[in-house]
Amino acid sequence: MTKREAVKSDLPALLELYKYLNVDPIPDVDERINAIWEEILADKNHRVLLIEADGKPVATCVLIIVPNLTRGAHPYAIIENVVTHRDYRKKGYGKAVLDCAKEIATAHNCYKIMLMTGRKDEATFRFYENCCYNRTDKTAFIQWL
Repeated sequence: MTKREAVKSDLPALLELYKYLNVDPIPDVDERINAIWEEILADKNHRVLLIEADGKPVATCVLIIVPNLTRGAHPYAIIENVVTHRDYRKKGYGKAVLDCAKEIATAHNCYKIMLMTGRKDEATFRFYENCCYNRTDKTAFIQWL
């Protein structure tokens, strides 16, 4: 198992992993998608983390470090787009990518990490709880635009 940040050439593999994330179609790689990918890679506070097994990315998440003026001016982190390839689930890769995110957030002196999921099944909730996230401290609200 290898933990690392994504690089430019990882875009096709990342988009393949995103097929396991939700039912939305994955975009074709075109000029617009390449520009978005370049913007993500250039943002020092935006990290796309990968776990590799068998020579390919099998788990990923996005970690955003958010500068902050409260809590002693400590930043906080947001995790999004957590996904593990179906054939590699229940083998520790999902936990490994979240542990990698926690290491980076800790190194940046973040005071908390927030993570939301659109999944409603208890198995997903237990997975996040087993990774030390709780669902009791905050209430999340979303307004779709």
